[in-house]
Amino acid sequence: MTHWSLGTRLVVGIVSLLTVLAVAIGVVTVAASRGQFVARLDGLLIAASDRSTAAVDAGFTGPGSIVEILPGQGAGAVGMVIVGDAVFAGYIGTDGTARTLDATQLDRLATVPDDRQPVTVDLGDLGAYRVVSTPLSDGRIVVNGLSLAEADAATSSLIQTIAAVSLAAIALALLLGAFVVRVALRPLTRIVDTVSRVSELPLETGEVSMPDRVPVDAPGTEVGRVGAALNRLLGKVETSLAARHESEQKLRRFVADASHELRTPLASIRGYAELAQRPTQVPGDTTRSLERIESEAVRMSTLVDEMLLLARLEAGRDLRAEPVALGALLVEAVADAHVAGPDHRWDLELPPEDVGIRGDADRLRQAIGNLLANARLHTPAGTTVTAALEAAVRGAVITVTDDGPGIDPALQPILFERFTRGDDSRSRVAGSTGLGLAIVAAIVGAHGGRVSVESVPGRTVFRIELPGDDNPDDPEPSHS
Repeated sequence: MTHWSLGTRLVVGIVSLLTVLAVAIGVVTVAASRGQFVARLDGLLIAASDRSTAAVDAGFTGPGSIVEILPGQGAGAVGMVIVGDAVFAGYIGTDGTARTLDATQLDRLATVPDDRQPVTVDLGDLGAYRVVSTPLSDGRIVVNGLSLAEADAATSSLIQTIAAVSLAAIALALLLGAFVVRVALRPLTRIVDTVSRVSELPLETGEVSMPDRVPVDAPGTEVGRVGAALNRLLGKVETSLAARHESEQKLRRFVADASHELRTPLASIRGYAELAQRPTQVPGDTTRSLERIESEAVRMSTLVDEMLLLARLEAGRDLRAEPVALGALLVEAVADAHVAGPDHRWDLELPPEDVGIRGDADRLRQAIGNLLANARLHTPAGTTVTAALEAAVRGAVITVTDDGPGIDPALQPILFERFTRGDDSRSRVAGSTGLGLAIVAAIVGAHGGRVSVESVPGRTVFRIELPGDDNPDDPEPSHS
């Protein structure tokens, strides 16, 4: 029952309560009616006993027909007269003649107390009887009995009537209760619908508008107060998301602006460093210092360019939408990686036919190149790196697999975040900006795909899933 809905529990509770009440009322009614039937029969029995006593006093000493002591009584009436040790007994049959009683029935009648108080006696085949025993002054005893069959039939009919009426009332209550509960909980259903629509909003993409609100028809009710509280909560969440989105936009604009502004002085630093190294009379220490200035300027320029690229990708800019042959693109990326890392083994696995999608070829080449560079930089020499392409049901899948030492499990959930660096177990032989995998995730996400990683010692697999041209549900890259 704990898994039932609130409406079902309410209907079941109402019907259960009504059933208990119907049973209680039925039991009380049947008991009271039964008591009235028996009391009425007892009155008739006392009257019949008086007539029988008068008939016996008129001169009955036996033997004779038992009908003589049952004047005015109908079929089924039982009579018995005890005179000393002699017993005269019988009952009136349906044809009005006297019938005899068997020994068991006589014994049960003889045990009735002679206190003129009606009692119930079971006479076997004749059924239950109300019996009264009346002593006479001369020692004789007159016993009279009337059948409870009529009272039992009336009670049975009453039980059937009450049961039928109760079942009909319970069925009607079930239908009306379900309708009333449904109507009463309709505002709660609207609350659930509103919450479901809000939960489906793409808030993680910067969506901050939540126009849905719960209509509050009766603010004084419990459901109305819940709806009003939910509306206040949605308003607060919308305001907070708007403030957060504005803050993120400001930060992105700052990063983009700062990156753009830094490119000019960095280019100047590199230019002057190269220019200062031209004269041959420059001392060796100065040359080494200028070389360090140039190398750091190059590294800083790379960092600035990557930060600017991330800012543009997150803003939905800097992407083209054109046909891309992924197989050819993968061949070029692996060839570049082989030149950059000749001490690694590079393998390529392609399907019989090239796989094409719609996207930005340069950015996709950059994403694949970043994955290959990541494998080269963070695995020891001699590591085998395999780039593979396969067609999927609705797109393409690119994997980059290496047999290096693997990635720390603690790093895997945050591997595609900015400035996440691999640990020493992957033998980092060269520094990196920590933005390579973040750029991969941003490029793949901008194409409507997703990137994931699975890593254990001896096997690390980066997986890119890209949607195909015929997938209308996936977002199309925006034009720059």
